Amino acid sequence: MASGGGGRARADYDYLIKLLLIGDSGVGKSCLLLRFSDDSFTTSFITTIGIDFKIRTIELDGKRIKLQIWDTAGQERFRTITTAYYRGAMGILLVYDVTDESSFNNIRNWIRNIEQHASENVNKILVGNKADMDESKRAVPAARGQALADEFNIKFFEASAKSNLNVDNVFFTIARDIKQRLAESAEDRPEQQAKANIVISDTKKPAKAKGGFC
Repeated sequence: MASGGGGRARADYDYLIKLLLIGDSGVGKSCLLLRFSDDSFTTSFITTIGIDFKIRTIELDGKRIKLQIWDTAGQERFRTITTAYYRGAMGILLVYDVTDESSFNNIRNWIRNIEQHASENVNKILVGNKADMDESKRAVPAARGQALADEFNIKFFEASAKSNLNVDNVFFTIARDIKQRLAESAEDRPEQQAKANIVISDTKKPAKAKGGFC
């Protein structure tokens, strides 16, 4: 974008959106993020220590959207660290593993965490990961995922980081919903239109993910 004469150069995006990935450990949150941000996949088990993030800029409806996507650790011992990041999230992806019924059942607990720690108007989306797995290994039918999403009035996708099934659809869908919400909010309150571009303060340096094994 061109900068205004004599003024500070404008950012190279129209919206800066912070997303958060939550769910049990091992459901594939880091793999989904790696597939979306870098279009890559690893068979190694990725253990996130605390929290990590990646950035990808996309274009939606003629607008450039800079996505800052935070990947959280699913282990209980990191819960205090990760819940601190809920408040600034504009969209949250709730991820479970379609081959692990426990991870699906725990989605209700993760939703309670959102209700306790996140903003009231945060956008949410439910993602059943590892949908590429053989049907004999599936523990959670797609219909159950859809029913849970309907119960909480949120959108639902089954996806696979490994086969790249619906990964872009998931992130583009929640980004579009957030963009629409921000645009509508700016129209309702013109004096606060600048708040559509929300800058996340660099308060803490996040811990990095480390590789493990399957």
